[in-house]
Amino acid sequence: MTENTSPTIVIAPDSYKGRASASDAARYLGEGVRKVLPHAEIVLAPMADGGEGTAASFSGRTITLPTTDAAGRLTEASYLYDEATATAYIDVAAASGLPAVATSPVPLTGDTYGTGVLIADAQTRGARCITLALGGTATIDGGTGILVALGATPLNPRGYAVPKGGGYLSAIADIDTAQLNIPAAASEWVLLCDVHSPATGPKGAAATFGPQKGAEPEDIAILDAGLSHLCELLDVDPSTPGMGAAGGLGIGLTWLSRILHGDDSHIRLLPGAPVVAASLGLDALIERADLVITGEGRLDEQSTQGKVVGTVLDLAHPHRTPVAVATGSVHGEAPAGARVTLLIDTPDDRAQLIDAGRRIAQDYLRTSTVQG
Repeated sequence: MTENTSPTIVIAPDSYKGRASASDAARYLGEGVRKVLPHAEIVLAPMADGGEGTAASFSGRTITLPTTDAAGRLTEASYLYDEATATAYIDVAAASGLPAVATSPVPLTGDTYGTGVLIADAQTRGARCITLALGGTATIDGGTGILVALGATPLNPRGYAVPKGGGYLSAIADIDTAQLNIPAAASEWVLLCDVHSPATGPKGAAATFGPQKGAEPEDIAILDAGLSHLCELLDVDPSTPGMGAAGGLGIGLTWLSRILHGDDSHIRLLPGAPVVAASLGLDALIERADLVITGEGRLDEQSTQGKVVGTVLDLAHPHRTPVAVATGSVHGEAPAGARVTLLIDTPDDRAQLIDAGRRIAQDYLRTSTVQG
């Protein structure tokens, strides 16, 4: 442990959606801390949980190429490719995200084809492992758009191609693999989830996330029935935690990997935040820290279910490292072990976070002085 006048402070926030990226948030919080503790050793470790911006948490070369958005319109999207590990890191939201269709949502017809284009491109560059961050999508298609992009065609009972999107999943009777891109399909798959939701049911992909993707109640019933049918057709367990992430994207990819390898040994569905934390060596950083600062836009019951705040708290607990959380709002009870600081009400995002960092540092200084 360091002296209280020059503590080691690790700053590991999530992004504040629509306000500040994780990197910017960490930097602004650090500026605030520095105003009170000018000699502190500040370690910036911006985090992610499998949502938008997760790919940027890893190292690699940025690849940008034309593809399509969730509505099928031409767009550009980027991903990271690490040649040293032959791994591509792709945010599904980069091509198939909600912002591109926010003014005209496509809950029934939107698909992940554009993400499949990125995957196929990564394989041509030598990628053997595809790491997908599943958060922030506009789609509920069970991953069928990716399947189509990789040459697997969903067919109806008469042998015709099924229209794209989650609204037509119930019409699928078979999937034709005659034109399958086998090198891409045979990749090692790592699916990083920002939620634990199952694929179907009252806590499933359609019921939980359909409304924010523009789905009306009648749409949700169609989508949930379609995902249930797809799981049954492809022999995928819909109750698997995280299978509901990204509109059930893991359903299609689990089947795809299984038909090529015979089992599920080449696909992993993992909570995103712990994987990102491990890549950053966050546990070792927290072990030697006097204080950890984390945060997100809204603190609620999901914050401790695979999200950044919960992951930081879990890592800090065995080391007894204090955790401060900077957040815009608290819904429900604050997580045990977290000292919560609410952001001030101002449209200036930088000022909000600098102020929060300053107040957290003042609180730390006051508490550490009292404790002696």
